[in-house]
Amino acid sequence: MTHAVLVDVVRLASGKGKPGGALSGTHPVELLAHVLRTVVERTGIDPAQVDDVIGGCVQQAGEQALNISRTALLSAGFPDSVPATTVDRQCGSSQQAAHFAAQGVIAGAYDMVIAAGVESMSRIPMGTAPMGRDASGPGIAARYPEGLVNQGISAELIAAKWKLDRDTLDAFSAQSHQRAADAASKGLFDKEIVPISVTNAAGETVAHTVDETVRGATTAEGLSGLKSSFYSEKDAARFPEAQWHITPGNSSPLTDGASAALIMSEEMASKLGLTPRARFHSFAVAGDDPVFMLTAPIPATKKILARSGLSIDDIDAYEVNEAFAPVPLAWAHEFGADPAKLNPRGGAIALGHALGSSGTRLLGTLLNHLEATGGRYGLQTMCEGAGMANATIIERL
Repeated sequence: MTHAVLVDVVRLASGKGKPGGALSGTHPVELLAHVLRTVVERTGIDPAQVDDVIGGCVQQAGEQALNISRTALLSAGFPDSVPATTVDRQCGSSQQAAHFAAQGVIAGAYDMVIAAGVESMSRIPMGTAPMGRDASGPGIAARYPEGLVNQGISAELIAAKWKLDRDTLDAFSAQSHQRAADAASKGLFDKEIVPISVTNAAGETVAHTVDETVRGATTAEGLSGLKSSFYSEKDAARFPEAQWHITPGNSSPLTDGASAALIMSEEMASKLGLTPRARFHSFAVAGDDPVFMLTAPIPATKKILARSGLSIDDIDAYEVNEAFAPVPLAWAHEFGADPAKLNPRGGAIALGHALGSSGTRLLGTLLNHLEATGGRYGLQTMCEGAGMANATIIERL
């Protein structure tokens, strides 16, 4: 059997996804081009040998339209002969890109692929691409006559169902910032973050190397004063069980970012004299209730554990994307997961959630943690719009 291995993975430090954010002055094509170019430079591969570039991006509109992965690889200087495609599995888009890349290698269709992702939420805000009932058609309206809801409402429903109170959500969120700040202070992100030149507010060209979304001084007490983000009388009437605990403090921030992973067969890595860092062990994807929307990491994890033959106790670290605090907390409750292994370097509440980039961002953070701690198996899972989730298990080599 051909094994798919992970040779390198890089990302940009997060930028606040609003005007004035560190990456907001840079076109998203150039964000993605930068990480693609860096993968080539760091590994010394000939880009002409890349069989495909598979990129994730959610808001494929405006500057992110028209197959941004192909545009970015051309901007990065790759040969014209290298193809690319851009996929959308909502927040899991680049995790799905990694799945497609690794599965293509295992199937023998590829020898070498780059999986990547990008999102500039400052320049292409959420809602730029068609969303909601207008993009769904009459069949969805008939099936869900009360209407689907935004993800914030879904997070409220999860908090209510799993009885997660405001103090628990805020404590988890503060811990995310504290863990991320501690990891940064120890240089634990240095292996994955690659510098990019940006223009700051003073008009100076500087290297952006530090996650702009991390606030190490965050406390649960400080977060407790924030008001609910999603309360409305209409939704309160429809969902009387909701307690309206979701705030900006226990949600992931709007974020700009890009990331990329070099994936190839073991044979190709050996031929090129490259040392694989991990192999892809198992894959799963699952759907769940689109109103609860963010619960699919639970069935996806059940599926991947069954396929892999591993138990949750065999896993040395879990990266469960922190779109909202209730998501990883409900997941952990369902599996009796060790809190110390859950997002040990902080999660998206601190590090940001640049939608299309987050999958390969989590992959890099997970890999580097396994390498630093000597862990063998890592599990990554990501909630996705409309009630889906990807799950991936990697094995450190």
